[in-house]
Amino acid sequence: MRIDGRKPDELRQVQIIRDFLEYPEGSCLISFGRTKVICTASVIENVPGWLKGKGQGWITAEYSMLPRATQQRNIRESVQGRIGGRTHEIQRMIGRAMRTVVDLKKIGERTIWVDCDVIQADGGTRTAAITGAFVAVADALIRLQKDGVIEGNPIKDFVAAVSVGLVNDQILLDLNFEEDSAAQVDMNVVGTGSGLLSEVHTMGEEHNFSKEQLIEMLTLAEKGINQLIDLQQKLYVIDSETGNWDRSDLKEVKTEK
Repeated sequence: MRIDGRKPDELRQVQIIRDFLEYPEGSCLISFGRTKVICTASVIENVPGWLKGKGQGWITAEYSMLPRATQQRNIRESVQGRIGGRTHEIQRMIGRAMRTVVDLKKIGERTIWVDCDVIQADGGTRTAAITGAFVAVADALIRLQKDGVIEGNPIKDFVAAVSVGLVNDQILLDLNFEEDSAAQVDMNVVGTGSGLLSEVHTMGEEHNFSKEQLIEMLTLAEKGINQLIDLQQKLYVIDSETGNWDRSDLKEVKTEK
């Protein structure tokens, strides 16, 4: 058993509350255990200069963490006057994940701006952000289609992310902060509902790992991603004939404890 009583292959309890904020076109609060992230998707009626006139849209992301999201207060990056390397990395990861499952040509020359703000951190903030960001983006795109702003469904698939790692020579799914801090190998995996991988980040901390361990970690990550996508799917109704997406009546979904 792990620090929080989970089995090695068990996710923390995951909860998604959609429409968490009133003003964005799409929003949710997502929790991976004690990690909590507010994700919003805002529609901006323009695209970066290098995309103007090309007839397609863009999805980009910003990520931040409240000063007391952690056990000790951190200084805001805006006060420091620069965005750290970790933040840049996570922002790019979120944006890439969203762009893999959206047909950018169908959204026209507009930008979907994703904001992921960590209000409490206990490991897995980037994977929670990606999983929640998809819900915010999907809700925003459904709203655009219903309002007649875009034609056709631009959403191609679901996408979610989870961490996996080697801790004390044991492979564990969905690491909390204590496990992540002690991990010999840390992996973050982004995958789609059709079983494809979008991104894999794997790092050994003064520790090497075998090909067999890599495959075992990927297999465990796939199991976790499938569970997260099963949860996301409860929030949507997909027309089997037209392929159009609509929101289900559910405002909140969560995994079993």
